Amino acid sequence: MDLELFQRESKSDFPANKKLKDRLRKVKPKKLDEEFENLHEEVFEEIDCLECANCCKTTSPIFLQVDIDRLAKVFRQKSSAFIDEYLHRDEEGDYVLNSSPCPFLGSDNKCLVYEDRPKACREYPHTNRKNMHGILGLTLKNTLVCPAVFKIFQQIAKDYRK
Repeated sequence: MDLELFQRESKSDFPANKKLKDRLRKVKPKKLDEEFENLHEEVFEEIDCLECANCCKTTSPIFLQVDIDRLAKVFRQKSSAFIDEYLHRDEEGDYVLNSSPCPFLGSDNKCLVYEDRPKACREYPHTNRKNMHGILGLTLKNTLVCPAVFKIFQQIAKDYRK
């Protein structure tokens, strides 16, 4: 996977994708959910996250307290020690990683804590869930991070761009 090419293309297409996001707000919620879910399945048959891991290399998930407690247990630490070592609060007050790439990302792009990873990582890139209307802004941002989300937008654009 050529991440440099992806970054150039996703940035170049961002203004058009922003307009597409606005058009998608007018689609009936159930129809939008179905379209995203179908495209999610189709795109992830072609894209292997382990070849990319751009999300793990460039962004941080939000860590809920339950995620912190679970991972602290894995590392045999108190939750406060886990927070001190790996996390800080962002401008919204959420716990996020201190640095990128994720410290739990192996050199083979595999997650070293995969079975215990945060909920946000389990659900990423959020394109196969209900209420896509509620996360269209996040999904648009993810077109700059995840080649699969970018491809989903490219596919959905065929029906909604004018």
